[in-house]
Amino acid sequence: MAPHGPPRLPPPPSPQWVIDLNNLPSSRPRPNPSIPDPPGFSQGSAGKGKSSKSHPTPTPTETDDLFLKKAWELALAPAKSIPMNAIMMYMSGNTLQIFSIMMTVMLFMNPLKALSTIGSTFARFDNERTHTRLWPVKLAYIGLQIATIALGIWKVNGMGLLPTTRSDWLAWERERQSVELSAAAFQ
Repeated sequence: MAPHGPPRLPPPPSPQWVIDLNNLPSSRPRPNPSIPDPPGFSQGSAGKGKSSKSHPTPTPTETDDLFLKKAWELALAPAKSIPMNAIMMYMSGNTLQIFSIMMTVMLFMNPLKALSTIGSTFARFDNERTHTRLWPVKLAYIGLQIATIALGIWKVNGMGLLPTTRSDWLAWERERQSVELSAAAFQ
């Protein structure tokens, strides 16, 4: 059965510099024999563009350790933003302005989004060998997100939006009943 469509063209010829680079002589004279080869380089592999060492494929244990290392980097990333957010919250002041309100809303929204997607965040590191070893990583991530939310609560309290004083609850206060009554005596 003949293929349908236009006939395939042969690939274009390689440029001359590619041909020259691939066909270097294996033993070229060294320009200065007193300078040693750099580490990982041998004269036999000079024209091939490859290192003299062949890298073995990593074992599953090494791959899992690398996965956990990358997972820890991802889990500890919120810790780097907490000091920056704290300084920004302090510098924005405690008055109700659009900038401080937007910053405070973002301080709540971002950690809540991160907490809602924790499963997909760490899914690329999760397999049957690393599943149990990822629990401390996930707990650290959750703890740092909660610390960011606590920073937002501190900011909302500083803005006076949390009902933490007695005067915030006056609607539920009962009128005090006086024990004694006093009246002025006119003579």
